[in-house]
Amino acid sequence: MPSRRQFVASTAMAALAAGCASTRVGTAPVAPAAATDPLVGELQQRTFRFFWDTTDPETGLAPDRWPTPSFASIAAVGFALTAYPIGVTHGWITREQARTRTLATLEFFASAPQGDSQSSDSGFHGFFYHFLGVTRGHRFARCELSTVDTSLLLGGVLFAQSWYDGDDPQEARIRALAEQIYAAVDWTWITPRPPFVAMGWHPESGFIPHDWDIYNEALLLYVLALGSPTHPLPAETWDAWTARFDAQWTDRWGGEPHLHYAPLFVHQYSHCWIDFHGIQDRYMADKGIDYHENSRRAVRAQRAYAIANTGGWTGYDGEVWGMTACDGPGDFRQAIGGRERQFFSYSARGPGDRDDGTIAPTAAAASIAFEPELASQAIAAMHRRYGSAIWSEYGFLDAFNPTLAATNHDLTHGRIAPGTGWVDRDYLGIDQGPIVLMIENMRTGLVWETMKRNPHIRRGLERAGFTGGWLA
Repeated sequence: MPSRRQFVASTAMAALAAGCASTRVGTAPVAPAAATDPLVGELQQRTFRFFWDTTDPETGLAPDRWPTPSFASIAAVGFALTAYPIGVTHGWITREQARTRTLATLEFFASAPQGDSQSSDSGFHGFFYHFLGVTRGHRFARCELSTVDTSLLLGGVLFAQSWYDGDDPQEARIRALAEQIYAAVDWTWITPRPPFVAMGWHPESGFIPHDWDIYNEALLLYVLALGSPTHPLPAETWDAWTARFDAQWTDRWGGEPHLHYAPLFVHQYSHCWIDFHGIQDRYMADKGIDYHENSRRAVRAQRAYAIANTGGWTGYDGEVWGMTACDGPGDFRQAIGGRERQFFSYSARGPGDRDDGTIAPTAAAASIAFEPELASQAIAAMHRRYGSAIWSEYGFLDAFNPTLAATNHDLTHGRIAPGTGWVDRDYLGIDQGPIVLMIENMRTGLVWETMKRNPHIRRGLERAGFTGGWLA
């Protein structure tokens, strides 16, 4: 659609600038060289292909992992919905192809059964189960009704609502279905310990006894909950939440004070859809920065941690770094170089939390909207040093560990690759998604600029108390 391409071209430089980190609110940024880096472009295209090739075109259900057979992940669906228009803008697929796939996805979720059964429903009160079976799209095993994964799904749903803005009847249908899906979510139901949202619910046992009550990946969740046109949380919820953040304010691992949470996905997920650069809530205004700058500092702290490498892990340095939630070799201990090392399977990782020498390319690659130069250097270094083992059809495999070069233990995931160490065999949808989206936000700002036009996102931010920047 010509108007869409004109929009991308006209906003490219401004959005590239917005995607670059500045050290203080209002600092003039500079467009990054990473925007035209061929390897960064190839990584984005390969990672986009993961979603296009592995998602079920009839239901829109995206796999949690591939090629290992798995259930579908609703969060991966949110990333997939956002990736399709990115593919259109780069000419990898047509607008008609993206529209058809998106409409099928939204039709599926709009009509998916909602109820309190243990196995015959896809969700309840508008929320959806974390994992869905790939045959019927019903709850997988005994997984939870997930508030944060529903939020990541809704990020893609609302992006589709604003991006498909044409007169075509299918695009009008997409917009209507997106409104229906979002409006059905009853945020007030899942607050058993108000004002905070519970992490989830099980039909067998009720609400999970944990809430989104510290700084974490729930920025998007609370914006959506406050912006709901049907079941909004009280506006004061946001300040009650941020009032608990100071316990995580630290200057460890690099000396730049910031809200710390060990794995980098926490500092990335909400930013995939919302541009926090230049806008502040009352908490961040008091700190003199914004959440975009906070994530930039978290990225730099991880790199500083890798450079210090107090754990003596193989491969950590100023070019190869990045820890998040990802696959790992398995749960066992092994002596290496005279030191007993503990390894983990799928787990969150980061400074001050678990560190077993496992590096996740998504951690650095999806940080490219915060630190374009450092992230692109990391992409190049990982590709150069380990590419023969970790680079494949859909870009970087999920994780690798150069410290574990040999083992007699049974591996939960992956294999030992000679000359590299442990390497995963799988791609994970929730790790692939941020790579595609954040490269695009760095290159053109497409996702951010589109979401700025969504009235629900704007309403949620304003009710949370955000001011300044693009909200002014």
